[in-house]
Amino acid sequence: MSTSPAPPRATLLLLAYLAFVSLGLPDGLLGVGWPSIRADFGVPTEAVGLLLTAGTVGYLTSSVLAGFTLARLGVGALLAGSTLLASLALTGYAVSPGLAVLVGCALVLGLGSGAIDSGLNAYAAGAFGPRHMNWMHAFFGLGVAIGPLIMTAALSAGLAWRWGYGIVAGAQLVLATAFALTVRAWRRRTPEPGAGTTDAAPAVRVPILTTLRLPAVWSGTLAFALYVAIEVSAGLWAFLLLTQGRGLSAAVAGGCVSAYWGSLFVGRVVQGVVAERLGPRLVLRASLGGMALGAALIAVPGSAALAVLGLVVLGFAAAPVFPLLTLTTADRVGAVHADRAIGLQIGAAGLGAALVPTSLGVLISTVSVQVLGSALLGLALALIVLHELGTRRPAAGSGPEQAGPGSDASGPGLDASRPSAAGSVASGTPSRSRTARPDDADYPLSGPVRPVVDGR
Repeated sequence: MSTSPAPPRATLLLLAYLAFVSLGLPDGLLGVGWPSIRADFGVPTEAVGLLLTAGTVGYLTSSVLAGFTLARLGVGALLAGSTLLASLALTGYAVSPGLAVLVGCALVLGLGSGAIDSGLNAYAAGAFGPRHMNWMHAFFGLGVAIGPLIMTAALSAGLAWRWGYGIVAGAQLVLATAFALTVRAWRRRTPEPGAGTTDAAPAVRVPILTTLRLPAVWSGTLAFALYVAIEVSAGLWAFLLLTQGRGLSAAVAGGCVSAYWGSLFVGRVVQGVVAERLGPRLVLRASLGGMALGAALIAVPGSAALAVLGLVVLGFAAAPVFPLLTLTTADRVGAVHADRAIGLQIGAAGLGAALVPTSLGVLISTVSVQVLGSALLGLALALIVLHELGTRRPAAGSGPEQAGPGSDASGPGLDASRPSAAGSVASGTPSRSRTARPDDADYPLSGPVRPVVDGR
């Protein structure tokens, strides 16, 4: 009978949850604070685009780079430094004398946020099961919801908008200190039960170009871009569809859009438990199918009820897709490429969120708002195809251990009684450091610890 790896430490789990909350806080501040910021600096409303562009550039840059530097820096040091960077950027917001400085701070904030997002997702994909992976992403939504409350409370108390950013900057500084104090805990490898006292094998390094040549890396990267494009596009343009295309009042349509975002939060909480019981692959396939169903309901012309039902179905089905795609990255590309692939995926997610909803807006203004449902359906079907192509291709860097339970996972020349860095770096197909056991195929390794991917 097999034994499961030790559960993640409570301290690291708590910090991971708080880190995802901190990622969402700045996003919630800007929406409420921008009218006051604009009036303070005497700039037009559309000047917010400069902040968003600078933040996106910083986010894309750091999220990709973090995936390629995580093995050298260690996730604890990366999180401590990135959170400190975010705190400094938010402090810059609070004391900024003008828009130009604010744009620079937005760039720095994007650099910090992208590295936190990429580094923590890469670590969690290897260390946490599907339940915690989903719940962490749900906590990001909680941070987005708390951000406006902080800014609203500051403005309602007669304080300047700068106080809202200052409060969040202080919270980020506390979190950065916590990460700095736990750097060694994040780096520590937890021995698997029954593996004795043998030290974990050193990580196998492969050339960056070897990772970039893998088709599964790019199909997964595109899948992330498509997923986030669907999530953001539905939330951005649903109000317009329901009011102009389905005849609902603004108040009712606003409530329906809130129900869409609420279904995402509830779905991540509920389906995190389901994925832990049924396994991430089954839940992921069902969720992708549910997204297509929800988009099809939105595409049905004329019926407001079906459109609203489609939004809720789409939100609930989409909820676990991002965390579970991240969790199963090592299965698709191989564990030695997982950190780099996750960095590319997080960067592509930001790019998809920026480009596709904007393109859909142009299409809607040119044709009609009625094209939203059909566009979402086409994107959902393309996402299903990409996912299936990625999962059917053998994971790069995998050895015989991926043949499945009961297979001869040790391979020729390997001692199955101790961890081994099997495979040839020169060939570009190094296998995972592992201890052979009958059910080892269920435990793909990624990130700085030995994980239990399917939650068992």
